[in-house]
Amino acid sequence: MPIRGPRICGCGRNVPSGERCACEQRRKADADARRPTARERGYDSKWDLERKAFLKTHPKCSRCSADATVVDHIVPHKGDKKLFWSRSNWQPLCRTCHDRWKQSAERKGQNSFKNEVKPC
Repeated sequence: MPIRGPRICGCGRNVPSGERCACEQRRKADADARRPTARERGYDSKWDLERKAFLKTHPKCSRCSADATVVDHIVPHKGDKKLFWSRSNWQPLCRTCHDRWKQSAERKGQNSFKNEVKPC
């Protein structure tokens, strides 16, 4: 089976396949250190109760119809409490759709993610 060759990092270093350059690891660690905790971003005990109630009434993933385990904000709230608590901005997703499809779409800068039904 062929193995992917090394790549050149933005800093100019040769990086073996499947590994991160030291500068990438440092950049990610710095970004994580600056990011507020989930509780600081609003995901507190009140959210836990609302999330549980929402998933009880919306048990299937809006994308693939698997069992939903995540309440996703369709439009990222970016700290806006009104948008955070707007149920019309919530959608049920399975972990796979949230972690693969939704996060990938957000990284690409797409803004609307509602109900594009596709298999995982």
